[in-house]
Amino acid sequence: MLDIKRIRENFDEVVAGERRRNNEAYVELVQQARDLDVERRRVLGESDSLKTERNARSKEIGQLKKAGQDTTEVQAEVRKIGDAILEKDAAVREIEAKLQEVMLRIPNVPNAEIPDGPDASGNVVVRTIGKKPEFDFKPLDHLELGTKLGIFDLERAAKITGTGFPMLVGVGSHLQRALIQYMLDLHTEKQGYTEVLPPFVVNSDSMRGTGQLPKMAEDMYHCEVDDYWLVPTAEVPVTNIYRDEILTQPLPIYLTAYTPCFRREAGSAGKDTRGIKRVHQFDKVEMVKFVEPETSYDELEKLVQNAGDVLEGLGLYYHVLKLCTGDISFSCAKCYDLELWAPAHEEWLEVSSCSNFEDFQARRLNCRYRGKDGKPRLVHTLNGSGVALPRLMIALLEQCQQADGSVLLPEAIWPYMRGIKKLEPIC
Repeated sequence: MLDIKRIRENFDEVVAGERRRNNEAYVELVQQARDLDVERRRVLGESDSLKTERNARSKEIGQLKKAGQDTTEVQAEVRKIGDAILEKDAAVREIEAKLQEVMLRIPNVPNAEIPDGPDASGNVVVRTIGKKPEFDFKPLDHLELGTKLGIFDLERAAKITGTGFPMLVGVGSHLQRALIQYMLDLHTEKQGYTEVLPPFVVNSDSMRGTGQLPKMAEDMYHCEVDDYWLVPTAEVPVTNIYRDEILTQPLPIYLTAYTPCFRREAGSAGKDTRGIKRVHQFDKVEMVKFVEPETSYDELEKLVQNAGDVLEGLGLYYHVLKLCTGDISFSCAKCYDLELWAPAHEEWLEVSSCSNFEDFQARRLNCRYRGKDGKPRLVHTLNGSGVALPRLMIALLEQCQQADGSVLLPEAIWPYMRGIKKLEPIC
């Protein structure tokens, strides 16, 4: 959430920033917030003036009583002033509720360095890493490979739940588990993260804290009876660990977690639903950082490299995108995407988004630390996928496939595969 003081004192700068997101509705929300803030302060001023007047008249009553004079008329006036104060205070509460609702719908202001653009077409390739795989045969896509290898059972999964809820079997399950363990070990043993295993279900306060609510409610799975939400990403429970706290341990704090993730993705029916490219349930390892504001953009670059190390360790071909204003998420100020190459259909697949939210989430979360002067300050929060499955699985299968339909596994995960170095076709 933005600081209302920022809107009050730097209105034109905030409007210009929100306008870069190519959505005038956001500009209108900023204007509404400013107007409500003006109204709130006006009514507060009137209430304060009435309270000052009431205090003065109350003192007058005491003086009249001491002088033995009748106070009936003055007391009646004081009661009227009290009633007016109650009305003003109720009006302030109503305005503040409206202001809070509006503020929760205003996205973060994009960082000045990111490119302008209407949508993903405006994203910029920062760098490309690895060697593009070339084949002397027509490469199979991940679904064809998975069928030959016997590692998917999507039909039975659909019977159990519905489309978009995949099931891996046999060595496929083993491979997924190996990739998750490989990532967690990399993050904790070499990159300085502390692993946590958070709840997979969160409350509405947690969803609001990281910006999923109210903006993305339709894309999430909600248990209405208990007002719980299935986690759309480990970012939500992990970032909320320090909600309503003043951190006592030194910054930066690096946390990593594995969770399943659940997203309805309303409106995406029929889009990229073949195989496991776009699903409603998937596994992901997440990285979350709590840092001092002065270091957050350096920490973002490190975060991107942390995610890249996962892919480079697997020997996979990928590139890094700097997202434009029309493609960054609601809460972030600057974001990089890491995309893996899927050679069968010659397309790039996003497996990680690394974002700096500055103090946008921390203000919602009321997450602070003490600066050098001892005063509480809002932290800056960052998060990045480290990385998401199953698109990692897609790229690994397609990039590492052989002419006979087998798949050579990257050496980095051999220690987690109990001696299996190659997936062999069963049909």
